[in-house]
Amino acid sequence: MMTMRRHLLLVSNSTLHGGGYLEHCQEHILKFLGAQVKRVLFIPYALHDRDAYAKTARQKFEALGYGLDSVHESPDPVDAVKKAEAIFIGGGNTFRLLKALYDNDLIAAIRKRVLEDGVPYIGSSAGTNVATISINTTNDMPIVYPPSLKALELVPFNINPHYLDPDGNSKHMGETREQRITQYHEEHDTPPVLGLREGCFLLVEGDKATLLGITRARLFLRGKNPTEHEPGHDFSFLLGHS
Repeated sequence: MMTMRRHLLLVSNSTLHGGGYLEHCQEHILKFLGAQVKRVLFIPYALHDRDAYAKTARQKFEALGYGLDSVHESPDPVDAVKKAEAIFIGGGNTFRLLKALYDNDLIAAIRKRVLEDGVPYIGSSAGTNVATISINTTNDMPIVYPPSLKALELVPFNINPHYLDPDGNSKHMGETREQRITQYHEEHDTPPVLGLREGCFLLVEGDKATLLGITRARLFLRGKNPTEHEPGHDFSFLLGHS
């Protein structure tokens, strides 16, 4: 990584069963952004109806006390990123999101703002996927084709949001999520994959990474058995992965 000024809140899911949009992590968002941030730049590229998506996000962040601007409403998306106090990328289809980031020349702009300028970054679901090395471990269908699967590389590993455990009562014979991640690690030189179950998120502050939320995470390292980790676990060693 270039510098270690990153401030990331990487959330597995935007909505948790029984709650509203970002409700399960709103207290962490408030603490993460603090009083110094007044406006958040939202990137709604993962969904087709960007206007409706921006409306949903704006209502939530305004309720939390923050103004929200959507990058799709700006005549110059790169300039909007350059002026952003904080960046939030929401969920949806990861391939659609990454393609739009490339199409609008935002990969380098976001990386600079987050890694060099220390601008806070919140990702949820697809927004968490693109914060990693690549989108190789997304659950989404490739409905469009980005020029590369290489993502923002804000952290030097991959994440699988919405990680699901095998259902012992299911008669479905397809691959489990664990089997698919294992297949990914059968390829040469593949990075760690952190499986974030719904209800948990990763807080990254510089060189420190901590699991937060109400559910456990499952860590996959190439050539090793996966391991389970409780909220509060220190994942800082993943930030030194090369």
